[in-house]
Amino acid sequence: MTQSLPTELDLGWPPPPFLAPQPPLVGEDGVRHFEGITYATTPGYRPRLLDVHVPATDEPVPAVVWIHGGGWLEGDRRYPPPTVPVDLLHGSVLQAGLALVCIDYRHSLEAPFPAQLHDVKAALRYLRRFADGLGIDADRIGVWGESAGGHLAALAGLVSPDGPDGTALEGATGVRDEDSAVRAVVDWYGVSELVSLLSHPLPPSPADVEYPNPFTALLGGTADQLPELARAASPVTYAGAAAPPSFLLVHGTADELVPYSQSEVLAEALERAGGDVTLQPVDGADHIFLGAADVTPIVAASVAFLARHLGV
Repeated sequence: MTQSLPTELDLGWPPPPFLAPQPPLVGEDGVRHFEGITYATTPGYRPRLLDVHVPATDEPVPAVVWIHGGGWLEGDRRYPPPTVPVDLLHGSVLQAGLALVCIDYRHSLEAPFPAQLHDVKAALRYLRRFADGLGIDADRIGVWGESAGGHLAALAGLVSPDGPDGTALEGATGVRDEDSAVRAVVDWYGVSELVSLLSHPLPPSPADVEYPNPFTALLGGTADQLPELARAASPVTYAGAAAPPSFLLVHGTADELVPYSQSEVLAEALERAGGDVTLQPVDGADHIFLGAADVTPIVAASVAFLARHLGV
């Protein structure tokens, strides 16, 4: 842990009380929808929200936490990338007997890394605190993210309080006294090694939109601090963690924004550490699977992986 890595503020008082979820809305199909639950707050920032969708059953079910992409600069918990229909993603998870949890997190111009990971960890701890009221099995939780969300999903699976920089990366926002571990990770075209991406050329932005560099915006800091900050924000840094969860990495081979080699590097690091990892290339696909003939089998394979490893 270096002094240049930002940490969660120690505010000097306990976090605000987090209330049990209110009764859900129940659809005609029996699916229960808990919407807009505040799972974490930080003075001066918007509250972080999550939605929980639980299939129609009286038994606790495993849960999948969906983490949206958007270059850590934008995005919305309610929507997957435009190449993946909402009904396909949500329906596939629920039909497999899994609960779907969609979370917000702070964007990089609100707060630099590791605020985003702190929020993901806080969401996981919240789910465990209130698992009974939500109808989920606290012992069977996985994470699934795309792009920036894939990066955060990988970190959520690899970073623990007992590992390198673990206490600082766990954060102290939201519910504190619960475990944030997960059983399985699905990482769609996420960043794994940020140091090399600091010099990676980016595709041109749309003519009417001016985007900051997503990698340097995430890290903050001065130019001389960026390499060390990038190392601290890279999942490969933690790939040697003891007993990592099972990983599925899915990545387009023609991705111009996040090169396919990013998933190769993480897969190799996990294999060296003895981890259970599957790398699934999507031939000829760019970022967000643009150019893929059909995303349905990609979604199906990801859901099947999660169902298998979460014990459905």
